[in-house]
Amino acid sequence: MKDKGRTRGTFKVYLQWPLFLSVLLVILTAAVGAVSIKAGIIVSVFTIVYIGIALWLYFSRRRGILAGLIAFSSAYDQSRQNLMEEMLMPYAVADGTGHLLWMNREFAAILDEDRNSYKNITAMFPEITREMLATHGEIVSIHSAFGDRKYRIDLKQVVVDQLDAAVADNGLEGQGTFVTAIYLVDETQTLLYMQQINDQKLVAGLIYLDNYDEALESVEEVRRSLLTALIDRKISKYISGMNGIVKKLEKDKYFFVIKQQYMAKIQEERFSILEDVKTVNIGNDMAVTLSIGIGMNGDSYNQNYEYARTSIDMALGRGGDQAVVKDSGKIQYYGGKAQQIEKTTRVKARVKAHALRELMENKDRLLIMGHRLADIDSFGAAVGIYRIAMSMNKKANIVVNEVTSSVRPMLDRFVGNLDYPEDMLLTGPKAAELVDQGTMLVIVDVNRPSITDEPSLLRMVKTIVVLDHHRTSSEIIDNAVLSYVEPYASSTCEMVAEVLQYIADGIKVKTAEADAMYAGIVIDTQNFTNQTGVRTFEAAAFLRRSGADITRVRKLFRENMKDYQAKAEAVRKAEVYMDAFAISECPADGLDSPTIIGAQAANELLEIRGIKASVVLTDYNGTIYFSARSIDEVNVQVMMEKLGGGGHRTIAGAQMEGVSIEGAKERLKEVICQMMEEGEVS
Repeated sequence: MKDKGRTRGTFKVYLQWPLFLSVLLVILTAAVGAVSIKAGIIVSVFTIVYIGIALWLYFSRRRGILAGLIAFSSAYDQSRQNLMEEMLMPYAVADGTGHLLWMNREFAAILDEDRNSYKNITAMFPEITREMLATHGEIVSIHSAFGDRKYRIDLKQVVVDQLDAAVADNGLEGQGTFVTAIYLVDETQTLLYMQQINDQKLVAGLIYLDNYDEALESVEEVRRSLLTALIDRKISKYISGMNGIVKKLEKDKYFFVIKQQYMAKIQEERFSILEDVKTVNIGNDMAVTLSIGIGMNGDSYNQNYEYARTSIDMALGRGGDQAVVKDSGKIQYYGGKAQQIEKTTRVKARVKAHALRELMENKDRLLIMGHRLADIDSFGAAVGIYRIAMSMNKKANIVVNEVTSSVRPMLDRFVGNLDYPEDMLLTGPKAAELVDQGTMLVIVDVNRPSITDEPSLLRMVKTIVVLDHHRTSSEIIDNAVLSYVEPYASSTCEMVAEVLQYIADGIKVKTAEADAMYAGIVIDTQNFTNQTGVRTFEAAAFLRRSGADITRVRKLFRENMKDYQAKAEAVRKAEVYMDAFAISECPADGLDSPTIIGAQAANELLEIRGIKASVVLTDYNGTIYFSARSIDEVNVQVMMEKLGGGGHRTIAGAQMEGVSIEGAKERLKEVICQMMEEGEVS
């Protein structure tokens, strides 16, 4: 309205300009008359004539001029309206609730609606919410589909001072009204081309045979070549079915390349080759298993290959018989149903022991650290590494922040013992004060930085060594100069016991140290009933020869009455879900280490006939702790990974904050149902 008023004033002044000039002519006439009367009379005549003409034009022709201007304005408005109507971009206006007030022909054609239907845009495009309509001048873009087309929808809130009659008739009137302009951009073809480009990208992959040597040894020598040929044929047929190429690098290693368009299919099938290759049987007692690593969506082919190498390392670190896909920053896991194959050879242990010794020789101090709320395996392994450092005359300290009741009896054997210095055990902050260029950090029984006892040490120390028996996850300590992770091992204490035998000659293990490591093996194997192999007994035998006493260890780990009652209560309250999963909760009141009791209760529940897996939840210090156990039919590591945790195939755990016990149980049941649907439960 104000703009139109200003426009009319401008035209009025324009029409009055001859009158303003008349004033100047009068002044000119007076000036000329002062110089010459005769000349003044002549000029005055012309001035009178000019003024007469100006007045006539102003009063008689003003209406005609204004009428012409109005006609031009009307024609201009009509042209503008036609341009909006005929604009090729679909355009519409909606009120604050989403009801369409006006749309051009293109918009109406897309919706196939009467232009006067005034439907709600949120019903046509559910992705649009009322909050999005109030954009406050910002452009909000969302993606949606309508019919068989895909659109980018741009929303912008605008202020309308005066609406035309067509819009005002729909109940939107008055100055300062807010409406939302809606633009549709058809991106169907663009997305199609982008998909085609993505489909043509190359994916790099590696296939390793987990147990090639062991499988060959289980078959007659004359038939070994046939077994190899059948495996090669299975792999070649699988890759060729996706128009890919496969190249055998070594006797048990393959490299392949496929187009990205086939990834969705093989992921949906959950890498059927993993199960298919197990069917190869020509008399071999041991089924062949594969590990697959795939890299995709890297910046280059070389980066995809590096992704594939990372993936295959993770697959092997998780026990094999599975596929790992690294899609840029995202990692996905498939398979992992088979038990880990124990490597009877100790070559790897010897190589790692020598590498550890070389690193230690160049350092002045060792800091040894396990995971948060250390268990006896973590503490026993730390004690074993401490003994190695002492034998090499290196300063060493074990980092322990919080001591649980399960570890306390063993730890008390070292505190106040004259055979060990007072600073053998340090808290994290105290250990941080000792860090310098000559410090090496040894991590035991954990490979996830977030759950180490003092994560800040990982950033302070440059030389880091990791020894662990847990399967790796996407969260790993990636700056370790030496990583020794063996998922088949029963415990980290077993691994350290082997390292002790190879790192140097004549290392004398003291009785308390042998007891600590032996206890770690006993606890993690549940008295040699779980995850136990030939090398487990060999490590236990070495520790027995070093002075470990079975009776003494057993006495140290007897339970008190409160702990036993809490464990019994957890077993009593157990719920059997889907006829195969025992789910319970462990009370934490009055217990020093309720999470340990929860883990023990989970072990007890496995003794119930028909139970494939058990999970015990413990609410401790505002955090829900999951302890999951299985025998062979369920991979509880995969189960716990879906809840943000990890572990072994048969022993795993997770933590969840900001949720109740009941909420955590519901989330657990959702994961179990998902695993059942995906066939991850045998």
